[in-house]
Parts: sequence; structure tokens; C-alpha cells
Amino acid sequence: MKARSIATDGAANRLRFLALTNGGPIWDAVQLCKPLQRRLNAALIDHAVREMPPRPEPLSTMAPYTSWPSLTDRSYNGRHLPPSTLDPARLPSAESCAELFRRGDQMIPCPRSTVLFAYFAQWFTDGFLRGDTGTPRDPRRNTSNHQIDMNQLYGVDEPTASILRAHEGGLLKSQLIDGGEFPPFLCDDQGRKKKEFADLTVVRFEDFPVAWRKRLFALGGDRSNLQVGFTMLTVLFLREHNRLARELAREYPSWDDERLFQTARNILTLIVCRIVLEEYINHITPYHFHFTLDSALSTRLAQAPWHRENWASIEFSLVYRWHSLIPSTLRVGSEDLPVDATLVNGPLLARHGLAQAMEDASLQRAGRIGLFNTDPSLLYVDHSSISDSRTLRLAPYNEYRRHLKFPAVRSFNQISDDPHVRKRLRAVYSSVDDIDLYVGIFAEQPGSPSTLLGPLLTKIIAIDAFSQALTNPLLAPRVLNAETFTPLGLRTVERTRSLSDVIHRNSPEDPKPRFISMTRRR
Repeated sequence: MKARSIATDGAANRLRFLALTNGGPIWDAVQLCKPLQRRLNAALIDHAVREMPPRPEPLSTMAPYTSWPSLTDRSYNGRHLPPSTLDPARLPSAESCAELFRRGDQMIPCPRSTVLFAYFAQWFTDGFLRGDTGTPRDPRRNTSNHQIDMNQLYGVDEPTASILRAHEGGLLKSQLIDGGEFPPFLCDDQGRKKKEFADLTVVRFEDFPVAWRKRLFALGGDRSNLQVGFTMLTVLFLREHNRLARELAREYPSWDDERLFQTARNILTLIVCRIVLEEYINHITPYHFHFTLDSALSTRLAQAPWHRENWASIEFSLVYRWHSLIPSTLRVGSEDLPVDATLVNGPLLARHGLAQAMEDASLQRAGRIGLFNTDPSLLYVDHSSISDSRTLRLAPYNEYRRHLKFPAVRSFNQISDDPHVRKRLRAVYSSVDDIDLYVGIFAEQPGSPSTLLGPLLTKIIAIDAFSQALTNPLLAPRVLNAETFTPLGLRTVERTRSLSDVIHRNSPEDPKPRFISMTRRR
């Protein structure tokens, strides 16, 4: 896939992209000088987030005007732009727009990403981009804590965490299956929730057949069981929590269960924050400079104007619908399974082994993020996303380009060099000014063949990802210290930069080295 011309992206955007994606040896040399690397690390992140006005947003999805409730009630989603004034009658149907995402006979492969990247993206974002699950569902609302808080493992509140805790040694409840540690099963042999887990919530539990219910693990996240990749990562971090709790108990024999649990939780959450920045975000960006997370970064950014209370926006939720990453068949162990067969099927991990399943995901190529690449079984997500954006009157694609300091596109030719993309967009939309944000960000061609995302999508992700992750209270200068995490914990965080580090110390049933990576092996 050739690169789209970046000539119409504005001088500042072009200069930044060219500077950061060229001169690899120079960037390598710069990063060897630690004081300079730290200053650049903070400066580049700060500059990226400042591309959008800082929180608090004047508006949320509560109402089209500002009020005290709309500025404080975070059960409504934030929004970056006011509701659109575009006449809905001139827009094409959501169905016709969703068809732009349908995969053909073959998946378009991603140049760099593995299925493990797809799994982590879903697991990470579903932790804080938690839409309303009521009946009927309200697209204005969310059930999020707006933090990287590991609710996929611990739940969204302390009563849920208490149900999952062993209340001994700081541990979470678990069971051994063929030498590997897994969560206990949620239900008995009749598909009824066990008494101890009666208050745990699973999305659509009532609709599940008994065979599915018997496969559910007892986990904090109400959707942690729904997809094998999601379950895989939650099980991995359960193992790491319990490993940390056992190490802390040996190091601090006088500590009670509560302190052991809370300290292990702090360490694990910080580990995940580091993986998000140093493996996940660095994988997404096409830059030669690699971002790092350390106490120096937290100190430098603590006074930034955007360093405010987290509040996820509806736009951030929409731009993370990356279902085109998912192949039409997923390899787990020796099995090539259709997507449907991996749903609500955590025991697959026990049958093949957690490390093997993670390596299988690391060896399988993900799909390219963009149009014409969503498996038909997942196309309902694109339809729902477009419908929700219309219900919430989200501003069109060009308005968001202007808001994020890109020139508005003046023709379909400026969105992509691909004749098929141009033709299909023209067939659906009468004007480039009508293009939905959700369609535009995925139609927009990346600036280089190895880049994962188009420029507008890249900028939105960078702004919200950095500003959501780096305002975590555990990263505050007065919190990020040995008092909070212990010297043992800080040493563990220091030697953890990837999922590979975590799995290789948590797979005693399968100790051989495995290739674990979000980035394809060349």
C-alpha cells in the first residue's frame, strides 16, 4: 500500500511527521543521552496533547449547553465539539455507510501488527471506554471510572473486588488447571452462579446457554469473559497480581492481607501503565523516538494545563472501534477457529496453555485498520457506531480536522490515493463535508506504508491516550515512590516493559521461551 500525499495536511503537521519518521540513526543517538531523552520525552508528549484544548470540556452528551451537572456528572460522555448543525436528512443511511467497512474475500493485512496487538487494544480500551449496557442502551451514558484501574480484573468498585479476593495473603481467588493458574469458574455444573459469585455481573448472562455459562471465569469485568483475547490478558494479570502478593508476603511478613492486596494492585496497575506507553503506544506511532514512562516524566508533566481529572469522550470511544484488526479465523493452540467459536470460551486457554495462546496471537497477522476490512460477523459494531454518532449529532469529519489543526479536505482525492476508496465514498456521500467522523478517520490513508493509522485518527488517539494514561493518580510525583510501591515493586516495574516480560515470569506450566509481541517478527 503506497502512502497518501501529506501535502494537504498543513505545514506544521507535515514537518512533525517528517522529522519523527526520518533520520533513524540521529534519533537513536539522541535517545542514548538520557537527560536529553527525558526532556524530549516530556516535550513531545506535552506538545501532542496540547494539539487540542485541555479538559474540562465545556460540553458533554448530557445537553447541548453547559451546566453544572454537565461539567461534573461523568456518567455522561465528554465531547470535544458541539452537536452538528448539519441537516440529518442530507446524510446517507447508517446501513449504507456501514457497508463501507465490510471485508471482502480476503483480509487486508496490517503491515506491522499481530493479533496480540488487537487483543490488547480491546482489553485496554474496554477498561475505561465502558458504554451503557442498560435496556434500552443510552449512547450518551457510560459506566466507566475513566481511569486505567484494572477493573477488567478487580471490578469497577470495591464490593466487586471483595468478592474476588481470597482474603488471605493479598491474593485473588484462583484455581490450578494442568499446572496453570486460572480464575475459579463462575457457575456450577447446572450453569447457575455459585453463591460466592452471585453479585458478579456478566453482560447478557441471561441469554447464554448453559454450555456457555459453564465456561465463564469469575472475573471483575462484566465483559472480561466475552472474547478469548480479553480473557487471556485478564488471566495473565491475575497471575501477576498473585505472584506479586506472594513476593510481598515473603518480603514483609508482618503485613496483613489488606496491605498486601492493595500494594500488589498498585504495582500491577503501574506495570500496565508502563506497558501501555512503552509497548502499546510505541507500536502505534510510526516514530523513531520511543516514549518511556518514569518518575521524571510524571514530575515534568504534573503542571501541564491538560493534567486534569480524566473524563473519556464519546469521540475517543468511537475512534477505538478497531474491529478490522480481527482476522476471520483466530488461531488458538492447534485450532483455527471462526470468531464466534472464540466467544465465551476461556477454557480454550487452559486446554492449550496461556503462553502458547499468547504466542499464537503474536505469530498471527492482524488486519489493517480501515475500510473494507471488518469481518461480516462484526459489521454490526460499525453500524451501531455510525448510528450512535448520528443520535449524538457528532460533528462531521472535516470539522474535527479543523479542530485538530488540519486543513479541511476539499475533495475525496485528498482523503485517499486508493481509487476504490474514492469511488465508494463518492457513491455514498454527496459532499466531503457530509462524511461522518467515524467513516472519515478510517477512510483517511496513512502518511507512510508502515504507519497504522491515518493522521487525524493518530492525533486523536495520541491526545486522549496520553492525557488519560498520564493523569493516573499512581503517577503523581508524591505517589510514585517506594512508600506506595515498595522497593521490590519499583524494581519489578523497572524490569517490565512488555507483555513478554509478564508472561515469561507467569507460565510455570510452560517455561520455554515464547515469541510474545504486538509487532510482527520480521
